Amino acid sequence: MTTVTTRTVEYPADGLTMVGHLALPAGAGRRPGVLIGPEGPGLNDVQRRRADALAELGYVALAFDLHGGRWFTDPEEMLARCLPLLADPDRLREIGHAALDVLRAEPRTDPDRIAAIGYGTGGAVVLELGRADVDLRAIGTVNALTTGRPGEAVRIRCPVWAGVGSEDPIMPAGQRDAFAAEMQAAGVDWRLVIYGGALHAFQLNRDSEMFRASRVAMYEAGEPLFTRAQEAGEARRDASFDDVLRMITGIIATGYVSDEQRGRVLRFALDGIRTGKD
Repeated sequence: MTTVTTRTVEYPADGLTMVGHLALPAGAGRRPGVLIGPEGPGLNDVQRRRADALAELGYVALAFDLHGGRWFTDPEEMLARCLPLLADPDRLREIGHAALDVLRAEPRTDPDRIAAIGYGTGGAVVLELGRADVDLRAIGTVNALTTGRPGEAVRIRCPVWAGVGSEDPIMPAGQRDAFAAEMQAAGVDWRLVIYGGALHAFQLNRDSEMFRASRVAMYEAGEPLFTRAQEAGEARRDASFDDVLRMITGIIATGYVSDEQRGRVLRFALDGIRTGKD
């Protein structure tokens, strides 16, 4: 097995001290770099292992932090942190730029060959780096079809790959269409892969705590999470009856930390049916 060297890196961003995970490949020469953005709950061993795996392939990989060293298991705490971030492209870019500066400052990194991948909120961060005209070789996202401010996607200089589950209630058909329209109008070289039958956080081990925390938080937020975040300050759109039914289907199929949590999420969905609101 290829020898990989890892270390923890601390750096400031968004008023916090971020705690990232840097993985270096064997050898002494400069190598291409990869940023790795975590899911909404934050950086944990899942992303650290992804960085290590990329280093084994010869990349300098930095799994960056979103929450100042915290990893959220409580859905409400996570949403209280993530929703304002998703509503503010400038804060997302600040978090991304700070991590990029750390990766570029590593002597083993070739600063002219850097790509970025991200999952959920981390995917929103790397997309905003592209919209901010950062020179990246590629952008890849999972569960992160966030759209940006009008006209800014034209600054994306590299190919964009996005993956999403067909049954993800956070990324419904309307959100997929909006993302595709933005990329197409901007002339981006883009690909969108829809995984049939997959729900949110489909890339995680279904038995893991990370999977349960991510899934619970997303369903508690309701189907139009990212749309709502991007339209902060505007009137919230109504959720259709079909939207809510799709959300309930996801709830039934999802593993939860406790029966009490499942019941709380179902009550949220039923309230949506009664009120006609998300």
